[in-house]
Amino acid sequence: METKPQLREKMDVFVARQPIFDRQRQLYAYELLYRSDAARNHFDGIDAAAATRQVISSALLSIGLENILGGKKAFLNFDHSLLSDGAHLSWPRETMVIEILESVEPTADVIALCQSVHEQGYSIALDDFVSRPEFEPLTRVAKLIKVDFMATPREEQERLLRTYQPRGITMLAEKIETHEEFEWALRTGYDLFQGYFFARPIIVKGRQIPAVQASCLRLLRETQRAELDFKRLEVLIRGDVSLAFRLLRYVNSALFRRREKVTSIGRALVVLGEDRIRRWVALATLPMLATNKPGELVTLSIVRARFCERLAELGGIAQHTDAFMMGMFSLLDALIDCSLDDALREIDLELGITEALLGTAPEQDVLTNIYKLTRRYEMGDWDEVEGLAHSCGVPAAAVGDVYVEATVWAERLLGRGEI
Repeated sequence: METKPQLREKMDVFVARQPIFDRQRQLYAYELLYRSDAARNHFDGIDAAAATRQVISSALLSIGLENILGGKKAFLNFDHSLLSDGAHLSWPRETMVIEILESVEPTADVIALCQSVHEQGYSIALDDFVSRPEFEPLTRVAKLIKVDFMATPREEQERLLRTYQPRGITMLAEKIETHEEFEWALRTGYDLFQGYFFARPIIVKGRQIPAVQASCLRLLRETQRAELDFKRLEVLIRGDVSLAFRLLRYVNSALFRRREKVTSIGRALVVLGEDRIRRWVALATLPMLATNKPGELVTLSIVRARFCERLAELGGIAQHTDAFMMGMFSLLDALIDCSLDDALREIDLELGITEALLGTAPEQDVLTNIYKLTRRYEMGDWDEVEGLAHSCGVPAAAVGDVYVEATVWAERLLGRGEI
């Protein structure tokens, strides 16, 4: 008997995730951005619905909710067909927020479906909300309203907050790209925030780098040498009890399957070897650099590192380690609050990586293209993703799988405390 081909064989699904923060800049949820077809960016409702179904299926059956969400909620775009099909019912209500697209007309049928979903215990968010009389019935079942800060004047941002927050609706400011916009939304009283403001540095002239961060930067600079000085590295690691403990725990973990326990820093460095030392130091110092920063900065840095590394491998590019380091240090400016140029100078990063991150590399530089592909994928700029994947020698269809793999890798690494 002939079986039907699986949906995964029929189409390629790109899934990226964008963080949503609370007022303390703690991670609240991820919005899952998706696209069903690598050849099409603006697709009709049928394609959008099929993509959402595939996202739900992949998250539940293949990837695992904990791996992709790290215990947080997921915002998923829904249209009329998904609501009427009950596509949400396979997803636990505690972790799903059903985001009604701004393109969905508030017909009597849509309003009735939203009322039913609300009664089933699922949270509803209204995306890119614009206050119009016909949308009022939906606001009575919505738990969240998302306001596009790029498209909405500030006077209207305030009015929407005054109108709907007193009704018990959580107000989410989206497309927040700068700290100034975040501070404005915070002062105004918004509850949740979405955008890449958290990945932008707050540059303060004359700022002194705290001692802990300075120590990490010295260690990172030491690992960028062509030939490592193991004695010098041992002295630097011994100077920080936390790093010394992490190194010994790491080298004695199941990853190395050693019969005899390693008890000295010097021996641990020999066991690791130069490449793994560089990688471990980058991973281990990252959380220490991120003091008083949103934890998502560390997560995103590690996702980028793995994503860049795997893209380089798939594209047959020799600089796997360089690609990993490029992704890892792409947010260094936000971690230590200075310009990226100054931040990279602090660790004396390899010239090719520095040029790729600063956009000063020669035309068609492979590391630059990998970095551009990473950034565009995160933003859900799917048209650019396909072209950049081609320039990197990576099949466009594989990029989504690589991103999911990188996300799962980072979540497991952080969850297990392996760094």
